[in-house]
Amino acid sequence: MFGLPFGGGTIARDGSRYGPAQIREMSINIRGTNLATMVSPLEIFRIADIGDAPFNSFDHEQSVDMMTEFCGAIAEAGAWPLAAGGNHLISLPVLRGTVDPKNLVGLVHFDAHPDTHDVLFDAKLKHATPFRRAVEEGLVDPKRHIIIGLRGTGRPTDAAIDWCREVGITMIDANTFFEMSAKAVAEKTREVAGSGPTYITVEFDRLDPKDMPGTGSLEPGGYSMRDMQVMLRVLRGLDILGGDVHEVAPPYDRTGYTALNAAHLLFEILCLVAENRVSL
Repeated sequence: MFGLPFGGGTIARDGSRYGPAQIREMSINIRGTNLATMVSPLEIFRIADIGDAPFNSFDHEQSVDMMTEFCGAIAEAGAWPLAAGGNHLISLPVLRGTVDPKNLVGLVHFDAHPDTHDVLFDAKLKHATPFRRAVEEGLVDPKRHIIIGLRGTGRPTDAAIDWCREVGITMIDANTFFEMSAKAVAEKTREVAGSGPTYITVEFDRLDPKDMPGTGSLEPGGYSMRDMQVMLRVLRGLDILGGDVHEVAPPYDRTGYTALNAAHLLFEILCLVAENRVSL
C-alpha cells in the first residue's frame, strides 16, 4: 500500500494531493476482518504501507516518470499495488509500473467521467486523460475495460465517449445502473473483465455527493456507498491484481467522511487481492 499525493493537472477543485494522508488517518477505524465476506487479509499475506511516491509539482511529465519508477520497484519486488491518490492521473504510473505489456489487464473503472480525453488544455497528461494513454500504450485491453457510473453534464458530442465506443470499452451510465441493480451491474462487470488479470480504479465522484462531499468534481445523482460495497463484493473470484482509490480532497469535507469511505473501499479491494493471491 502506498500514496500518490499528486494533484497536478486537475481542472476542477484541487485538494486531492492531501487525500492519502487523510485516508491513512481514517483507516484506524478499520478492523482486520471483512464481516460481509469473512476475509481477513492481514492473516493471508504481509501488508505494508511503504509511504508516498516522489513527484515534481512543477513538472507533470517528470512526476509521472517518477511515480512510474516507484511503482515499477513494487512490481519487481513481487508485491501487488494498492494506491491512494491523488487525482486520477495517478492510475497511469501505477499501470505503467506494474503491468506486463505481454499480459494486458482488464479495467474495472468506477467513475462519473470516462477520463479518456486525448488532449486537454494542450496537454496529454491530465486527470481526464489517463486511460486514453493506458490503452494506446498497450497496458489495458479496451474490450475488458468497463466504466460504471457515467453521468453529469457535457457537450452534445463528447469525443472521449465516442472514442470509448470506437475501441470497444463498455459503459454503464447512472441511468442504466438504476434501471438494473448493483448486483446485476457487478455480474455484467464480471462478464466484461473475464478471467484475465484485472485492475480496479475508483474515482470518488462516482458516488453521490452525500456520501463523498470531499472531492473535486461533484456530480449529483450517483449511487451510494452501499451500492459500491455490493459491487466490489460480487467481484470475488476475479483475478484482481491491485487497485487505487483517488480524488479525495480533504479541504472540502471537514468531517473526514469522504476519506473514511475511501479507506473502507481500499480495504474491500485489499480483500479481493488477498483472496486472489491465495488462489494462485
